[in-house]
Amino acid sequence: GIMGEQMAPINRLMKNKRTGQPVFSFRDLGITVGAMVLATCLGFVFEYFGLGESNIILLYIMAVMFIAALTAWQRYSLVSSFVGVLVFNFFFTEPRLTLLAYEKEYPVTFLIMFVAAFLTSSLAVRLKSQARKAAQAAYRTKILLETNQLLEQAKSRDDILEITAKQLEKLLSRNSIFYLTEKETPSDEKYLYFPVRMEESVYGVIGLARQEKELDHFENSILLSVLGECSLALENDKNRKEKEKAAALAEKEKLRANLMRMISHDLRTPLTSISGNASNLISNSTEFDEETKQQLYRDIYEDSMWLINLVENLLSVTRIEEGRTDLRMTVELLDEVITEALRHVNRISNKQKICVELPDEMLFVKIDAKLIVQVIINIVDIAMKYTPPGSKVVITAKREGQWTAVSIADNGEGIADEAKEHIFEMFYTGKHKVADSRRSMGVGLSLCKSVIQAHGGKISVSDNVPHGAVFTFTLRAYQPEIDDNLLTGGRDYE
Repeated sequence: GIMGEQMAPINRLMKNKRTGQPVFSFRDLGITVGAMVLATCLGFVFEYFGLGESNIILLYIMAVMFIAALTAWQRYSLVSSFVGVLVFNFFFTEPRLTLLAYEKEYPVTFLIMFVAAFLTSSLAVRLKSQARKAAQAAYRTKILLETNQLLEQAKSRDDILEITAKQLEKLLSRNSIFYLTEKETPSDEKYLYFPVRMEESVYGVIGLARQEKELDHFENSILLSVLGECSLALENDKNRKEKEKAAALAEKEKLRANLMRMISHDLRTPLTSISGNASNLISNSTEFDEETKQQLYRDIYEDSMWLINLVENLLSVTRIEEGRTDLRMTVELLDEVITEALRHVNRISNKQKICVELPDEMLFVKIDAKLIVQVIINIVDIAMKYTPPGSKVVITAKREGQWTAVSIADNGEGIADEAKEHIFEMFYTGKHKVADSRRSMGVGLSLCKSVIQAHGGKISVSDNVPHGAVFTFTLRAYQPEIDDNLLTGGRDYE
């Protein structure tokens, strides 16, 4: 549940004002006494200048209006109406300084003065009350509009419940508590309970602290409006979560369908090639010269290695995308990681020249070595497949603050600008087949992106001047502490 205790003092103050219980206030008493004294002083001034008693009576009526407008309790104006008659009689009628009156018309004058003062003060109090109610209505309408805007910006169910509770406390000056439908509804008699529902769906129950004064009609209608907005926000949050769940499920189904379609279609070519070459060797090996046999052996080996790499890539990228891969982080020398990767690349092809240009300093990184080796193999394999024989692939690395940047550049045809935005997407191949599989299975670069992001780094592709492409990825650098030529420990660059 969500409760607010900070509104309790305000609740007590509002209860006293609304129930009309006597509230003694030195401020209101001072205003009343000051207004009477000021009216009496001005009365002496009026009398000195020869102004009539009617003008002095108006002074007291104005004083009563002033008291009614500035005091919080209506009885101040009622008492001041009676006191004003007595003070006028005491100071301005014969005999002076007594409460007697010689003239026969004075009792009628006093009665008219009292009634006029009382009616005037009553009108002033009523106008003040109407103005206060209008201000309250405007404030409540503002709170309702503010609630709608805040609920539209809420990101979760907890945000919706917190906003609703706070807005109700601001609106009604009452503590509130919220119970979800899966919890048992309490039977605490200190709270009034209202359902939060949208048509047939019930999301919970909200309780408002009981007070001596019950909710009026307008407060009740505003409360129902706020609860309606809360229900609508909860309904939208529920629908959003269902849509996200459905979209995730649809994405998984799409991935599964793409995998099945691609595998069933594209794996047919290498499998057919392997089976065909093996059949030729079995049936006609005696008719082939040694060079032809070696070529068939190489073709079978390359197709089988391609299949193995493809399966490894598919399994790895699926595990990483689903969050089922735990990185086995170790401190590695980047030079050794690159060497290990190139040892596997050279088995596939040696038609291009591969150069490694590293700085004199030792570059240590904290990585999952097996996955980073696979990243380098994939990118170098792409560079070699899409550059002509005899071209050059250059691997460089440098430290950039807390990161180590590794770049793999080729001097082939390069990658079109429109393809750069999508080249790391799974199954993307582009118009010119510039992707991570010669048989259009675009998973290698998707795997590279997933691995690098899992390490907290970034991967990108850019143009190599004058022609070709450059793939660059970053890994967090590691600074070892070396003592007597022994690696004793180190720290990450944070």
